[in-house]
Order: sequence, then structure tokens, then C-alpha cells
Amino acid sequence: MSTASRESAAVTVASPPRRLDRGRTVGDLVTQWLLPLIAIGLLGFAGWFVWRTRPVTGDPPPPIAPAVNPYAAALAAAGIVEAQTENIAAGSATPGVVVEVLVNVGDDVQPGRPLFRLDDRDLRAELAVRKAEVERAKTDLVRLEAEPRPEKIPVQAAAVREAQSLLAREQDALKRARETFAQRVTTEEDLIAKQQAVRFAEASVARAQADLDLLEAGSWRYDLDVSRAAVKRAEAEAAHIETALDRLVVRALVAGRVLQVNVRPGEFVGAPPNQPLVVLGNIEKLHVRVDVDEYDIARFDQAASATAFPRGSLQQRYPLEFVRVEPFVVPKKSLTGDTTERVDTRVLQVIYEFDPAGRPPLFVGQQVDVYIDAASR
Repeated sequence: MSTASRESAAVTVASPPRRLDRGRTVGDLVTQWLLPLIAIGLLGFAGWFVWRTRPVTGDPPPPIAPAVNPYAAALAAAGIVEAQTENIAAGSATPGVVVEVLVNVGDDVQPGRPLFRLDDRDLRAELAVRKAEVERAKTDLVRLEAEPRPEKIPVQAAAVREAQSLLAREQDALKRARETFAQRVTTEEDLIAKQQAVRFAEASVARAQADLDLLEAGSWRYDLDVSRAAVKRAEAEAAHIETALDRLVVRALVAGRVLQVNVRPGEFVGAPPNQPLVVLGNIEKLHVRVDVDEYDIARFDQAASATAFPRGSLQQRYPLEFVRVEPFVVPKKSLTGDTTERVDTRVLQVIYEFDPAGRPPLFVGQQVDVYIDAASR
């Protein structure tokens, strides 16, 4: 290195750094103070948010307190409220169009009260035809019973006298023919012709007399029997149409209350089974159908006391009275009973009853929790 270069480097190293002679700007203040403060604030908010949104491991209290088992050892089951007469689904025995619905939900009905009516115009027209046939059959019977007609007897008697006159004439002609034949005036052929004419006249007299006797005897009793049978048949056909007309008016068969109406005027209803058009039931006393699991059947005692708690109002208690056991274990209602099901829960249905008077109302179809005392088992 040359001497000049060394001197230049020494001067450069020995000289102090120079400062920029300028004042602080707003950007400098934001960078040095505001951004760190914002970062610290965001970090604190993130910590607060994480703390507030952390999962809570505590069990919250239920909105409604559950039912309390009133027995030391109990059998728990689910039940459903139904009418005392069970829920009666009234349907139509014949298909047709509904023209009038005669009841409303909540109406009290007695046996025989009409519920709804189907269109019956075609049957009424056919009934008029059947009644006309009944009248015709009765008229035929009256005509046969009134035989003989008084005006016909003189006519037939005159026909008998006419035949007798013809017979007398032919007999006289035969007598003369025999005399002339004896005198060889007429031939044997003429004599035979006169004899045949007499026989024909005699047959005519016998026929006319027989017709008169038949007319005076009146109608044959077997003809009367046939006519009476025709009247009965016509009346039976008319009664059949009247029965069909009466079946188009669906009536209540038991006393109760209308719980549901699922039909409206103008709707076509068929005749499939289990089609609940109108649901009836006697709700003076209510029944509870309890499903006892088949694993608990051995613990069930029909003489044990039982208590029901309605869902949603589990503080209310309804003492139950045993009615009957349906001794047929059935698939649980939530199942279809097919062998392809993966769950094969089956239940024994036990029927209890209670009086709803003086208690908060329970409605048909409402679910209840039932506890049955199993201490004796």
C-alpha cells in the first residue's frame, strides 16, 4: 500500500461519525410508542377472550327439576294418557265424498249421534227404483188375491152356453145324418164327419166348463206364494239400499267427547283400516297405558301402588289405580316389530286409571313418567 493511501485511511478512521441534524416526526412517534401500545392491548384482549370463552366443566342446573322417585325401590316406566274407553277412531265403512261434518272438537256426543255424512244421491235414486218395484210386486199380489174378477165369470159362463149350443146343433146334425145313412141317402164319409163334429163340440164344452171352474177357483196358491216371495225380495232390496244409505251417515257408538276431527267437507274418504277420521273417547276418567320393559316384568306387582308424573310438570303427582294387564308382550311403540330391527325391545302394557277432577288437567296423548312400587319384589 502506498503512503498516500495509508494517510487517507488514517484520516477516515480517526474522524468521528456525523449526526443528521433533523427533528422527530409523527411517524417516528407512532413507530416507537403507539404500535407497541396497540400490540400490548391486542395481546391483553386475546387473553381476556380466551379466558371468557374457555369450556365450562361444571354441570348446569336443569331448567325443570326431574321427578323424584317416591318409593324406596321402584320400577320406572313411560306411560301415555288415553281415554277411559280407549281412543276410538271412527271411520267410514264405505268410500265416498264427505258433504257435511256434524261435530266439532270438544263436543260431547251420545250413542247414535251423527258425526259426518257422505254423498248419497246415487243411492237415493236407486232407492226410488226399488220402492217402485215393491209397489209393483204388491200390486201383482193384490191382483192374484182378488181373483176371480167378478166381471169375468158371466163372460166365461156365456162361452160355456155357447159351446153347449154348438154341441146340441152338432148332435142334431149327427142324428139326421144317421137317418139318411140308413136310407142310403148319404155316404159313410158324411156320417163320420158329423160324428167328429160332435166330439169336437163336446171337447169345446168341456174346455169352456173347465175354464169357468178354473176362473171360479181363483188364483193358485203356489202362484200366490211366488208373488209373496217377489214382494219380500223387492222389500229386502229396498231395505238393503236403505241400510247402505244409513251407513253413509257415520254415527257415534259410545258416549264420549270428540277429541280430534281429521275430515272436512269435500274430501274423499276411502275404507282403509286404521284411518282415524274422527277420534272419540270418554274422558270422565282417564287411563294411563304404561309400557313395562320385558326385563322388569319379574319385578312388576299389579297390587303395588303406582304414581304418575306428567312431563313438564313433574312436581304434580297423580296416584294411579290398577285396571288390568294386557297379557301379550308387544314391540315397543317406537319400533315396527320387524325381525330386521337391530333393537328388539318388547314391553308389557299395563293399564291404570285416575280421576282428573280437582287436579291440573291432563290431555289424551300426553306422556307421563310412572313409578311402580317394587319393594315387595
